[in-house]
Amino acid sequence: MSPTARKSRPRRYDPRKTRAAVTAQLDHVRAAVGELAPEQFALPTRLGDWTVRELVAHLSMAVGSVARALRLPAPEQAEAALMDWPAVTAEYAPGVDAATRELAAAHDPVELLARTAGEFAELIPREPDDRVLPARPSAMRLDDYLVTRCIELVVHTDDLAAATGQEIPYDRQALAITTRLLADALAVKAPGGSVEVRVPPFAVVQCIEGPRHTRGTPPNVVETDPLTWIRLATGRLGWVEALDTAAVSASGERADIGGWLPVMS
Repeated sequence: MSPTARKSRPRRYDPRKTRAAVTAQLDHVRAAVGELAPEQFALPTRLGDWTVRELVAHLSMAVGSVARALRLPAPEQAEAALMDWPAVTAEYAPGVDAATRELAAAHDPVELLARTAGEFAELIPREPDDRVLPARPSAMRLDDYLVTRCIELVVHTDDLAAATGQEIPYDRQALAITTRLLADALAVKAPGGSVEVRVPPFAVVQCIEGPRHTRGTPPNVVETDPLTWIRLATGRLGWVEALDTAAVSASGERADIGGWLPVMS
């Protein structure tokens, strides 16, 4: 195994860096949304029939869920591990879709996002990292839940950029957190050590059953950049298309990981 490859033990994220990453990426999104012309909120997105207006409302809802959860009674203990989250997001998609449409219809998107950011900035600094809050799929620690919010922000920043043609910055730590968790999610979904997936400079994981490589150059290697990996892992980009456009390289007879993608949708 490559000395830098990710093993099966759960990765931990520095809570201070996660909080800063969520705040920074939310600021980038707010700045981008604030520059949109009114007619741009009606632009289509790659998320079904959502327009930019629904996308912005969803971003507000995703980050705003932290404040909403903190106002509820705290469960006695966390029941869900962070790595449980990517596999269950699709289960809640219909409810999320309905709530997003309702929110988008009732609020100005710029004002909604500003209010969400204000609530986040007010509540988060005074809450301990181990505060347990109600969340999906079950109760989670605040530090873990903020990792999921970071992923929501990064993934949907890319959706917003694709819909509007804007160049929206990515906070480096937010991009790193998202890349690493989605790479680890692949290793959980397809455990093994026959393929090494590299997403420099942030992540290297082993996955898929088969002969485990122990030294030298691995015979089965997949390599791509962080944004391409995020698009593959969330179903925004297909495996065959990524190969055809050379957005990803795959070498070795076991390096076809398309059947394991996406890992989150």
